[in-house]
Amino acid sequence: MQIGNITFKDYPVILAPMEDITDAPFRFFCKRYGADLMYTEFVSSEALVRFAGKSLLKMDFDEGERPIGVQVFGHDIRSMVRATEIASAMNPDLIDINYGCPVKKVVNRGAGAGLLRDVPRMIAMTRAVVDATVLPVTVKTRLGWDEQSKNIETVAEMLQDTGIRALTIHGRTRSQLYSGKADWTLIGKVKNNPRITIPVIGNGDIDSPQTARQMIDTYGVDGIMVGRAAVGNPYLFHRIKHYLKTGENLPELSLEARATLCLEHLERCIALRGERVAVIEMRKLYPAWFRGIPGFKPYRMKLMPLTTVAEVRHTLDEILERCGRSDLSGSGGEYGQGIRTE
Repeated sequence: MQIGNITFKDYPVILAPMEDITDAPFRFFCKRYGADLMYTEFVSSEALVRFAGKSLLKMDFDEGERPIGVQVFGHDIRSMVRATEIASAMNPDLIDINYGCPVKKVVNRGAGAGLLRDVPRMIAMTRAVVDATVLPVTVKTRLGWDEQSKNIETVAEMLQDTGIRALTIHGRTRSQLYSGKADWTLIGKVKNNPRITIPVIGNGDIDSPQTARQMIDTYGVDGIMVGRAAVGNPYLFHRIKHYLKTGENLPELSLEARATLCLEHLERCIALRGERVAVIEMRKLYPAWFRGIPGFKPYRMKLMPLTTVAEVRHTLDEILERCGRSDLSGSGGEYGQGIRTE
């Protein structure tokens, strides 16, 4: 698969842009475990044109994270053009336009998935963004606004005509939000449309190596994008890529490995934001880092009120000791076991 001058061998496994999730500390782990392409958190065009500090910070990345894209969203075409120019000056590898965010406060302003109700404006905005940068432009969107308006097949052709270099489709409508099961049927139809020549990337419910393989084989997509399943589980990228290459299903990480990574994540957040803010923000990620471990809820609740890294480190050590360091590890798999450079 190729996007502009970025070439991917085999099937790329891509990290989805997620607000308050895909910051630099989290991207570090996803890159470590093999994400082929990553995106920043999505950035508001209105905030960028005002040079809001938080939005500018979202676009910071390390050279080791390449290839990386900056995702922008907005409702005003002029602001989107200016935001694209500002984002391009940060020298990412590509610019992505968000036409998929279903959050009410975004949609009500006519941005994100709200543009699915105004396709002419979506197309005009996309063309303006493409014309505003020398970087390749990609788009992420959904099947349509609701069950009665699944218009992605037509919209995909129109978006391609604007000059975008790849299209990511989330297999739900805006009305579904993140509920129900992602429908990949229309993603497959877009990919197999003979008029579509740009790469088509599938997104939605990729939560295991087997699911990734199934979606590639069934629908023929050029790549897959992993979102919520990677939160607290960046090792999933390695497991998917290893499975696609060898057919071998690597085990999940052990409890000890997850605790080690969780603490490292916290420490990287502290380096970026300071201890007080980082410890509080990590509270929302403890359920993800220890997702699926039987009987872990009481321990997770013990982590939530902590306010210092020393307390977190002590509590994680206590949890590991009380749990015998392996009793809650499910299918096992020590930290780093089976990890190879591929």
